[in-house]
Amino acid sequence: MKPALSKIFAKVVTSSIQRQANHFISGQEKTFQYIIREGRKTSFGRDHQLHAVKSIDEFQAAVPLRDYEGHHHYIQQAIEGKPDILWPGKPICFCKTSGTTSGVKFIPLTKDSLPRHIRGARNALLSHIAATGDAAFVGGKMIFLQGSPKLDTLPSGIPYGRLSGIVANHVPGYLQSNRMPTYDTNCIEDWEQKVDAIVAETIKEDMRLISGIPSWVLMYFERLLAVSGKSKIRSVFPNFSLFVYGGVQFAPYRKKFFELIGSEEASVELYPASEGFIAYQDRPNAEGLLLNPDAGIFFEFVPLEDWGKDQAKRLTLQEVKLGVQYVILLTTTAGLWCYNIGDTVRFTSLQPYRIKVTGRVQHYTSAFGEHVISEEVEAAAAHMAVRGMISILEFHVAPQVNPTEGLPYHEWIIECDGEPNLQRLSELADESLSARNIYYRDLIRGQVLRPAVITLVPRGTFNAYMKVQGKLGGQNKIPRLANHRDIADALLKYR
Repeated sequence: MKPALSKIFAKVVTSSIQRQANHFISGQEKTFQYIIREGRKTSFGRDHQLHAVKSIDEFQAAVPLRDYEGHHHYIQQAIEGKPDILWPGKPICFCKTSGTTSGVKFIPLTKDSLPRHIRGARNALLSHIAATGDAAFVGGKMIFLQGSPKLDTLPSGIPYGRLSGIVANHVPGYLQSNRMPTYDTNCIEDWEQKVDAIVAETIKEDMRLISGIPSWVLMYFERLLAVSGKSKIRSVFPNFSLFVYGGVQFAPYRKKFFELIGSEEASVELYPASEGFIAYQDRPNAEGLLLNPDAGIFFEFVPLEDWGKDQAKRLTLQEVKLGVQYVILLTTTAGLWCYNIGDTVRFTSLQPYRIKVTGRVQHYTSAFGEHVISEEVEAAAAHMAVRGMISILEFHVAPQVNPTEGLPYHEWIIECDGEPNLQRLSELADESLSARNIYYRDLIRGQVLRPAVITLVPRGTFNAYMKVQGKLGGQNKIPRLANHRDIADALLKYR
C-alpha cells in the first residue's frame, strides 16, 4: 500500500517542483520580497534600513556579505532569548555546528525555515520515485546514521543540537514506523558504541534505505558483516535498494561500497546545510543537484576568482554562467543575511538550475600557485580507485613545501585496502590533476613540483584522528585537502 501511494504522491509533488524550477527567477523575486518584508520587523532590519530597500541593488548596497562572525552580535542576542533580532519572533531552536574559523556556531532555525529542511529531504526521495518508478524502499525499514536527537536547552529555554538530530525529531508520521534505529540507540553519544548498537538492532530487519556520510556507512557495513559472518551486505539485507548521502563526493568510495554490498545500487545525493536545504539530486542521470526552489533562500554568488577583492560583485541567478566557480551566499527565512557558508559551487545546468559542490573556500592547496580545489582531488581519487583497481577508504592531500631532499610536492595520505603500486597511483593522481588544472600541470612539467607522493596509513587511521578531535561519526567529515600540514602531520603520527 505505501509504495503505491508514494508513487501517486511523488507524481503530484514533483509536478509542483518542476513548475517552481521552471520559474525559479520569478520565485527568487518573491522570496526576496518576502524576506525583506519580514526583515523590516527586526533589529537587523532597522540597523540596515531595510524599510528603504525596494530592489536587489538597494539590498546589496545596504547589506554587506558576512560570515558567522558578522552575524555573531545578533545571534548572541537571539541566544539570550530576545525576540525579533534576525527574524520575527524567536528561533524555535539552534543548530550547533563546528566552524573552520569560528569555533562552535549556533545557527538559528525558525518556524519558517525548519519545515523547509524536512520538505527538502522528502522531495529528494519523491523525485527519485517519480524518476525511476521505484518506491519499494518505502515498504521496508529505513536507517539514517546521524547525530543524537536528544536536544540540550539554552538558559533562555531555546533548545539546540546537531542538525541531523533536530531533523530526526520532525520525521513525518507516515515514516515513523519504518524508521530506525530506535530513539534510545540514536541518543548514544559514543559513535563506535552507537554503531554496534545499530548493528544489533538492524541486522535482522528488512533494511531497504540507508542514509549517511559514506565513510560512516562503510563502518556500519563492515561491522554488519563481521557480526553476521556474511561476505556481502546483499546477503544481510536482500531488499536494500537505495543509498542516500551528502556532505562529500561519493565517487572515491564507490568501488569499496559496492564491493561490500555485492551489487550496484541506486543513490540520491543531498546538499543540506545547517543554514538551509540548498539542493538535491532530482534525477539519477542528471549532472549536478537541483537547486531547491522551496528552500526559503535568496541566492547570490561571487566568482571565486574575485573572492576577497574590494567591491566584489554579487551575482543573482540571472547572471551566473556554466562552469564558473562561485562562492555561494544565502539570505534566508532563518534570519541569515548574505551569509557566506564557505562552499564553492559551479553550475552544470541553467534550465533548470543545477549545481555541483566543488569544495570549500578555505579548503584548497595553493602553496605553489596551483590552487587545486576539492572537486579536482575528488576526481583524481576516483580515477586512482578505478584505474589503480583499489578501494580508497579515506584520503587527505597537503603540500610538502620543504622536503628534506628533492623538489616540493603534494602528499596524498591514503587509507585503502590491499597493497597498491604507489608509483602507479602517483602517475594516476598527476594524470587526473594535470587534465583538470593547467597550473598544476605546468608546475609538474616545469619541474617546480615533483610528482605526487602517495603515503599509505594503516586502516583506522582517519577514524582514530577524528576520534581525538571529538568528531567521530555523525555529520563530521575530514577536509579533503589543505594549504597547510596540520592535518597531514597529525595523520602521519599513526603510522
